[in-house]
Amino acid sequence: MPELPEVEVTRLSFAERIAGARIEAVRVGKPLRWPMGVAPEALIGRTVRGVRRRGKYLLVDLDRGLLLLHLGMSGSLRFDAEVPAAQVHDHFDLVTSRGVLRLNDPRRFGAVVYAESEDAPAAQKLLGALGVEPLTSQFDLDAFHAGLKKRKAPIKQVLLAGDLVVGVGNIYASEALFLAGIRPTLAANRISRPRAARLQAAIREVLAKAVAKGGSTLRDFSNAHGESGYFQLEAMVYDRAGEPCRVCGSPIRTIRQGARATYFCPVCQKS
Repeated sequence: MPELPEVEVTRLSFAERIAGARIEAVRVGKPLRWPMGVAPEALIGRTVRGVRRRGKYLLVDLDRGLLLLHLGMSGSLRFDAEVPAAQVHDHFDLVTSRGVLRLNDPRRFGAVVYAESEDAPAAQKLLGALGVEPLTSQFDLDAFHAGLKKRKAPIKQVLLAGDLVVGVGNIYASEALFLAGIRPTLAANRISRPRAARLQAAIREVLAKAVAKGGSTLRDFSNAHGESGYFQLEAMVYDRAGEPCRVCGSPIRTIRQGARATYFCPVCQKS
């Protein structure tokens, strides 16, 4: 599943090129996860003001309203100057005066939703419960630690929940916990303020590095240029079960937490 770095990399790869474009046509294929909430022809003539990100959602701001795009489990966006040949898993085209923004999603868990504003019910249903953005000044240590103190669940599960800090998905939660030296099974409310500070710094460092590396391509992720990411090549623990820890040499272990695989070093992350 594309996580925060992959979504931000996607945004950066087409946001400047589409800004100011006029929508000339909207083509919808097979149904996606949720209804779009507006007739496609109603968007024709509107202008794209810019593209923002909130968690794993891309917000395409229009001169009237906005589109919220989610890549689901396997979705990707492409932005081409010319209309590309349609493929079997292409489900949404935003045809503009500057090019075509196309959503390809083999599993159709992605979504394109229209809202009149970010405060409208359709947008708040998707965005209202999201935590703070980890790469902004809103990610405050005191608030982060106070939030951890209210949760008895394992720290990795708390990070994945996204209501305290948003966008720290499975790959990057494992990596940040390794960098902070925290066992993923440790109850969140047992993390001291100094350890919370280390975790906060690790989350920021891991996510920023992943964005700089173009995200992670484990199966089929690519940005709007069709380029793959390379963060996975430098992962310390993720998807490295049985391989030696890059720090201490101990074999990396994997466990199941919920329905997700968790990777950690039993020596570097003792508690």
